[in-house]
Amino acid sequence: MTANELVQLSVKAADDKRAEDIVVLDVQGISLVADYFMICHGNSEKQVEAIARELKDQAQESGFEVRRLEGLEQSRWVLIDLGDVIVHVFHRDDRSYYNLEKLWGDAPTLNVASMLT
Repeated sequence: MTANELVQLSVKAADDKRAEDIVVLDVQGISLVADYFMICHGNSEKQVEAIARELKDQAQESGFEVRRLEGLEQSRWVLIDLGDVIVHVFHRDDRSYYNLEKLWGDAPTLNVASMLT
């Protein structure tokens, strides 16, 4: 599976748990850490946890190693390191505070809607 396919799998898994405002940033050539950052949020700690667990489960079922999963205990900002794709699942309030989209504002975004059809 390619990084693009992993992005699509991640977007669909997050959408299945009703993640809101899913954004995928193409950070190739901008970040040495990954090719894509996916950012989304849930409206409660329980929803953030459900989104993160679904992403982890879907990745593992598709044969991807989850390199690191952090923040699940508090479920305010969960980071899921899938190698070429790093997923940030925020609680709504914390997403606006950290504003990663602004931090990586020079990165182009992918069309998430086209991945959900």
